Amino acid sequence: MTVRVLILAALTSALVAAQDRAPNRREVTLIARDHQFIPNRLEVTRDDLVRVSFTSEDRPTSFAVDAYRIIKRAGADRTIVFEFRADQAGTFSFYCNLTSDALCREMKGTLVVKEK
Repeated sequence: MTVRVLILAALTSALVAAQDRAPNRREVTLIARDHQFIPNRLEVTRDDLVRVSFTSEDRPTSFAVDAYRIIKRAGADRTIVFEFRADQAGTFSFYCNLTSDALCREMKGTLVVKEK
């Protein structure tokens, strides 16, 4: 009986520790329309697992963040979904990196990753 109690206590302790380390999940919706990102500022917390739903409403557009080595492309009237771990605190620019559309290069936004 004592062994069972000890095993149960150890399992409970491990479960609680695993839950403490579980990442926060953050859902973000980002729209590209008329050569703009909407919203043009995204705020998350360090170590969040960020799930981005990126929709390009009128023309092919990309979403790039150099510090996170992210480059994603959504075709016209398409939505893509991707995830990344916000493991670096700071303020980072995001932008469209398509070279076929000169106005695309003017599309910019800010990703803010706050410390916990």
